[in-house]
Amino acid sequence: MNMIEVSDLLIEIGEFELKRINLFVKEGEYFCILGPTGSGKTILLESIAGIYRPDMGSILINRHNVTDLLPKDRNISVVYQDFMLFPNMNIRDNIGFGLKYKGYEKSVIEDKVEKTAEFLGISHLLDRYPSTLSGGEKQRTAIARAIITEPDLLLLDEPLYALDPGTKARLRQELLRIHQLKKTTTIHVTHSFEGAFALADRIAIMHGGKIHQVGTPDEVFRKPNSAFVASFVGVENLFHGTSVIKDDQSEILINGLIIISNALKSGNVSVSIRPEDILISKDPIHSSAQNSFSGVLTEITRMRATVNLVIDAVIPFRVVLTKRAYDDMGLYVGSWVYLTFKASATHII
Repeated sequence: MNMIEVSDLLIEIGEFELKRINLFVKEGEYFCILGPTGSGKTILLESIAGIYRPDMGSILINRHNVTDLLPKDRNISVVYQDFMLFPNMNIRDNIGFGLKYKGYEKSVIEDKVEKTAEFLGISHLLDRYPSTLSGGEKQRTAIARAIITEPDLLLLDEPLYALDPGTKARLRQELLRIHQLKKTTTIHVTHSFEGAFALADRIAIMHGGKIHQVGTPDEVFRKPNSAFVASFVGVENLFHGTSVIKDDQSEILINGLIIISNALKSGNVSVSIRPEDILISKDPIHSSAQNSFSGVLTEITRMRATVNLVIDAVIPFRVVLTKRAYDDMGLYVGSWVYLTFKASATHII
């Protein structure tokens, strides 16, 4: 069952336009919308929330058309990156505000606030005010206020953006735990593919007011459908060439080098190969893989857990090794190396 169905959504705001957005989100799904600044992802989120009224199209929640409903009538909670806590209320009243607005009895509100604060590990903060909290504590409070009303849909707009890396990582795990326990359908807007990969069941990539690709994080990460998506998700081996189909495979000519792919497409194409799909050796590699080349190691970049290499084999291939594999091979800038990768690892865009 589709929890959210967005059909032919068109919204014009000044010179910006959401262009006939079609999207569905399944019940209980954690769905991320990614895109660069100005891509329209927040406008899409706020349209679902009811803040913007579309010029065309419809929005269904649980098969009910909510296109013309006010935000308060959609049973949706929103968490923004700037927290939007009430500065004149303590944390207890901030968390319970939605329940008070809906007319719950005081005893019910107090009980739910205590349980929600305990769930998020902020019980000790209930009598403090927002100005005294850290960024992580403010965000936990904002999340508590959002989930206490048991919404049909939880909308998150860059909720981790303003936090330091350590706090961001901890809250990412907190969001995952909340979703696993509450099973609330969630739409999370972010510009971070790393965060989406850790949280999302599926993702949508937006740019220029359009959705360019929807799929699981792994599908989008390994098989981007356009050069923009490939660049946005960090595909490092992205080449452009000319493809011809021979014997049920594609042969792509790139700067005089021929790369074989199982994908079938002819004409001018873009090709992507994940760095981790490329095998390298100081000796010739005997393998069934159809793409085998040799070249000189030109760059070495040590990361925390891996070593990133660039090998000039007519075109520059980026390869990732574990630190142990790198040390065992005894590589250095100027080393002559052999590399190979399967035709199935060569994705044509």
